[in-house]
Amino acid sequence: MANTNGRKEQSEAAAQDSANGSVTDKEPVVSKPYVMPDDPEEGSVEALTRDVAEAKDRTLRTLAEMENLRKRTQREVADARTYGITAFARDVLDIADNLQRALDAVPMEAREAADPGLKALIEGVELTERSLHKTLEKNGVQKLDPLGEKFDPNFHQAMYEVPDSTVPTGTVVQVVQGGYTIGERVLRPALVAVAKGGAKAS
Repeated sequence: MANTNGRKEQSEAAAQDSANGSVTDKEPVVSKPYVMPDDPEEGSVEALTRDVAEAKDRTLRTLAEMENLRKRTQREVADARTYGITAFARDVLDIADNLQRALDAVPMEAREAADPGLKALIEGVELTERSLHKTLEKNGVQKLDPLGEKFDPNFHQAMYEVPDSTVPTGTVVQVVQGGYTIGERVLRPALVAVAKGGAKAS
């Protein structure tokens, strides 16, 4: 009788454990370990400050490059506008030279004694020459008139020397062929004769 009661009590205890849900049959709860990020500074104030500084530096460099490009483009456009007619201007100078030669071929005495028809022709050539030079000047081409000036190898080309003690040595005493500039460049140097034998030019 006692054994029967013992088994009954064990059976009831087991049933009670089953009803209450025994924790002895469950797996233990294990917490996952903390994993450090690949970059400990990622997202930190220092990292963000560094990124902002790098972005600012790149932006400033880009702006500087764009400004240099803008200035270079403006300079190239200005040069093209000023010097784009260089070859054409050199060809036109031949016409100016021929007009000057035509006028120089008529002595002053012949002009004064010329009949009205010849005088009108001479005046027409002179008018054409002046108009041509005005057109050249309008396009940045200037004529050099170095007579009496000190010889400058940047703008003049010496053809020969002339003994002359009345002016300082190195003075331009004759212009064989006029010179021209375009912008800040020499389009054609003036062909000149230079004095020698005088005092040294200062």
